[in-house]
Amino acid sequence: MTTQSEDHLSCPVCHDIFEDPVILSCSHSFCKACLQRWWLDKPIKQCPVCKTISLQSSQTLCTVHSENLRLFCLDHQEPACVVCRDSAVHVNHRFSPINEAAHTHKQELQECLKPLKEKLKLYEEVKGKCVQTAEHISVQTQETEKQIKQQFTRLRQFLQNEEDARIAALKDEEKQKSQKMKVKIETLSRKIADLSGTIRATEREVRAEDISFLHNYKAAVKRVQQLSVLDVPQLVSGLPENSVFVNDDW
Repeated sequence: MTTQSEDHLSCPVCHDIFEDPVILSCSHSFCKACLQRWWLDKPIKQCPVCKTISLQSSQTLCTVHSENLRLFCLDHQEPACVVCRDSAVHVNHRFSPINEAAHTHKQELQECLKPLKEKLKLYEEVKGKCVQTAEHISVQTQETEKQIKQQFTRLRQFLQNEEDARIAALKDEEKQKSQKMKVKIETLSRKIADLSGTIRATEREVRAEDISFLHNYKAAVKRVQQLSVLDVPQLVSGLPENSVFVNDDW
């Protein structure tokens, strides 16, 4: 029977004294060879004791060689270990230390975000102008309706039919203009949401740990580039003029 002190020095897999021990993120320790054999045919790298998914296996260890990912292959644009570097897959490839590669790629991604942020600013300006225009249309409609009613009150029943016609035309004008602004505002809102979501997600990637960032770098760049092709929004030029249904001569 092993003592408690011996248990602390024994690998939970082979039950022998540790040989080349490694510690997982869940704090359980194993022989490196035992852990590699345990993970060999498993799609998810879990702790053999507590079944916690190992951050070390998914991020800082090479999935092929189970070595620390200390390098970044500039040709394949992916993290690599020292065994990867010396393998046939990476013959004559250029490598950079993982921290230097992360720093460089983060700067590149930040540069990619600059035009998106400028475009977001323009979309927000256009949306603000559209909201202002929509509000003006509503206020203008109320004022115009008031004027029309005052004008036709003086004519009483004789001009009642014409008054009704003009009110109906005014409402139709408001409906058409408001509908156009509504569609434009909704379109701008969707594009703003897409841009904002991509920017937030990309900035989270930039703040992530180097390995995690580099694992997701290609996808992040692709998302940014997809939105970079959006057309620059056009500002609404001025507010609509007074309705044609107002006659100041009355």
